[in-house]
Amino acid sequence: MIDYDVVIIGGTPAGRYGALIATQLRATVALVEPQPSYGFLKHHAISQVAQGCQLQDRNSFPWKNTPLGIGIDKDSHLLADMMLFANQVVDNAEEQHSPTILAAKGVDIIYGNGQFQASPHLAFAVNERLLRARNYVIATGSHSNIPEVTGLLATGFLTPNNIWQFIDENTLPKHWAIMGGTPQSIEIAQTLRYLGCQVTLIVPYAHILPCLDLDIAFLLQAELEAEGICVLTATQVTQVKYIDGQKWLQAGYKAIASDEILVATPGKPNIESLNLPAVGVKWRSERLLVNHKLQTTNRRIYACGDVIGGFAYSNIANYEARIAIKNALFFSRLQVNYRSLPWAVLTNPMVAQVGLTESLVQKHYQQDQFIVLRQSFKTLTTAQIQDTTTGICKLIVLHNGEILGASIFGSQAGELINIIALAIAQRIKVNHLADLFPIYPSFSEILQETSVLWEQQKFNHNIGWQEFLEDFFQFRRNWQV
Repeated sequence: MIDYDVVIIGGTPAGRYGALIATQLRATVALVEPQPSYGFLKHHAISQVAQGCQLQDRNSFPWKNTPLGIGIDKDSHLLADMMLFANQVVDNAEEQHSPTILAAKGVDIIYGNGQFQASPHLAFAVNERLLRARNYVIATGSHSNIPEVTGLLATGFLTPNNIWQFIDENTLPKHWAIMGGTPQSIEIAQTLRYLGCQVTLIVPYAHILPCLDLDIAFLLQAELEAEGICVLTATQVTQVKYIDGQKWLQAGYKAIASDEILVATPGKPNIESLNLPAVGVKWRSERLLVNHKLQTTNRRIYACGDVIGGFAYSNIANYEARIAIKNALFFSRLQVNYRSLPWAVLTNPMVAQVGLTESLVQKHYQQDQFIVLRQSFKTLTTAQIQDTTTGICKLIVLHNGEILGASIFGSQAGELINIIALAIAQRIKVNHLADLFPIYPSFSEILQETSVLWEQQKFNHNIGWQEFLEDFFQFRRNWQV
């Protein structure tokens, strides 16, 4: 007997979004453990306020006159104000997909821990109840993967999941050591620096973030170092000790003293209690194994979000949730395609990417098959007005104008990358972006200015066309005379 069309395990934002999609498709759906974490949103709110800490006048903070800022005592402690603001932002976000709203739309909300059972039929057991469905979707998310470093557990540390709760209850430590290599580690490092802390960011990779375009990675690291953050790349922490009231880390050949340690390394999937071996679902240390249809090694069980690997990006998790739900409810024919999905590091300035990076393009194409276009934000009038000229827009296109990828480092990068993502998804060629005439002054001008470079470089590769233009304009000049 089948109780539901689909059972979603995990109350992550992606799990809740998937439940909402299922109800829109008129499916019967159960959502198990709807306890989402909006820590990423809380951090983003705190980061936006922290940027205002550089201003002399606290009353000029951008959030002061917003509805969420009304009622905050201007004489209260800054940290308390920030936490109040961030908590209100999170509360508003949670209300949009709250259990009450989902239940009103027909989602069966089930609280509790459960596990899969294979006998006598595939089911999910929770609260002494067997949930039988045609298919299942795992959206349990991930948790911090603590590296095996001598003395780390004994010394103590924080993670991105509990750092703001800790700060909410205690005074802010002044010296931080961050074991990083993830977007969150970079974002939190900059936020803490804005709050007046001394920060050392320790990254085990050769670059600050391995999936970033190299040009952008170097610019981002230079910006962080210019702000006073010590960045150590290609460095492993081998030992941690507590000496004379401080936490000491042995990082490569350096000994680093800190008041607090933050472990923000790549996460590990929340799957320990699901009894996956019993139902034939396989995984590796950092992700569940899925195919392009998001099916696990059990064809009736799908997965989405950072439980299948990668960084915790809500837009990507929601995209995967939509694919997984539709495949679970109908014929499994939809496949994921990440080429047009943008993502960002929420720093200041922001970093945003979509499609392939230059290094990946070089692996799949010959050097004479593509063109790399770069344009600085210094040319933008609006960037000069707002004193945000730090930045670059980088497009990688084929000679026929097809856009392979884009990387943007600068103000409004998160908004600008969406335009490129749409162009890639709809196969809009770069010459059409060159025909875009955005509002002046605006940051969108950078897209047109970068795209225009394609025509110039293309002409430079076509000598015959250049000669024709020269002959044509010479004829025009002679004719006018």
